[in-house]
Amino acid sequence: MPVPFLLLDFDGVVCDTERAALLAWQDLYDRLGVPLDGAVRDRMVGNSAGARVALADLASRLGRPVRDDEWDWQRGRRADRCAAAPARPGAERLLDTAEGAAIVSSSPAAWVEEHLRRLGLRDRFAFLVTGDDSDRHKPAPDLYLHALARAGVGAGDALAVEDSPPGVRAARAAGIRCVAVPWEPAGAPGVAGADAVLTSLAELDLRRYRRDGT
Repeated sequence: MPVPFLLLDFDGVVCDTERAALLAWQDLYDRLGVPLDGAVRDRMVGNSAGARVALADLASRLGRPVRDDEWDWQRGRRADRCAAAPARPGAERLLDTAEGAAIVSSSPAAWVEEHLRRLGLRDRFAFLVTGDDSDRHKPAPDLYLHALARAGVGAGDALAVEDSPPGVRAARAAGIRCVAVPWEPAGAPGVAGADAVLTSLAELDLRRYRRDGT
């Protein structure tokens, strides 16, 4: 039986932009003299509404809303950090072993396209399913269900790769097997619902996840 159709999250799985974006928020917290609480940080990771979480937390801690110039500064830091974010180790080798692959991300299409082209990886994916394709993002299963329909495969013929709890929950809710590859060791406990938790994409052997025809 062939290897499964590969459904990859983008930020934090294919590219290290998740770490870069979080560091940009850390930069703003430091600039404002406010410590970034671990619980708030955990709510931001893998969350398409992570910016709202951070802005609400800062407003509460500062006793005032974050000013436009402060948020503009953070977005500039994010752009600079993400522009230098590399592909995660093992990403290209994994794509070499796949018989078909697509991106499933809550991020906007323009964001994903920009960074895939920067990394020279856009042509490695048959299609992209992004946050532009549905109002319901991860942890809802909608993006994954849309990807299965685009690929023309059943849930048992696909394998998702995620790095965060919302992504793992989305894949599992769609009935898809999911391997988690957190970009930091601290993220491992939160993805316990995955079929396997690896430390690197280089550890993922697709031959262990054959299509089951369902």
